[in-house]
Amino acid sequence: MGSGYYAAFTGLAARMDALDVVANNLANISTTGYRGQNEFYDAVTASSEPQALSPLNAAINDYGVLGGSSINFAQGNLQKFGNNLDLAIKGSGFFVVQTPRGVRYTRNGAFHVSAAGQLVDEQEDPVLNPRNLPIQVPLGTVAVAQDGTVSVDSAVAGQLQVAEFAPETQLTPEGDTNFIAPAGAARPAQNSTVAAGMLESSNLNPIQETVTLMVLQRHAEMLEKALSIFLDDFNRTAVQELAID
Repeated sequence: MGSGYYAAFTGLAARMDALDVVANNLANISTTGYRGQNEFYDAVTASSEPQALSPLNAAINDYGVLGGSSINFAQGNLQKFGNNLDLAIKGSGFFVVQTPRGVRYTRNGAFHVSAAGQLVDEQEDPVLNPRNLPIQVPLGTVAVAQDGTVSVDSAVAGQLQVAEFAPETQLTPEGDTNFIAPAGAARPAQNSTVAAGMLESSNLNPIQETVTLMVLQRHAEMLEKALSIFLDDFNRTAVQELAID
């Protein structure tokens, strides 16, 4: 009974953590460049000593806890809004920005020119060129080419740095759309191009996320009921033992 109680308890804790992941996804359905996150689970064995377990014992004593969440880097849809400084990336690349906490990588290309004449993101963080310097944008009509070259009235003003990463690189989310990369992991983009006048939507499926939320809520309710049954059994056993004593 103890193993069943712990299995139900850890199962409920895992579902509650998973609900947080899905709720964050749903909150960012409309966030430009947002990358969805998927929960994954680790197996835990109730017994700390190695032993051969029958299929029944394995089912009772082995249970899952939330191991964390993985990031879905699939391409989102590109939408046209008519602003020349709305930029999206076709491919696996990232824009590079300088934040107060260091260099960060993002798929959110909702850029504008600051009062200081720099190309910046929505948080006013400078967008960097291939030399890791801010891009100065003079007054005039701005155009951005597929290779990231920024021109003002047909005169080149700079170039966007677009970075790519090896598939096994572990990127850590920071905020809604920024990522932290290991030192030295970024490399110049070879298979990515810039689409001017467009923004990339989140790569989430609202219907799928809603269904996942409903399933997790249902699982959590069932596990809460199981915990209640186990607690009733514990209390009944304790009362009986006290009566015997």
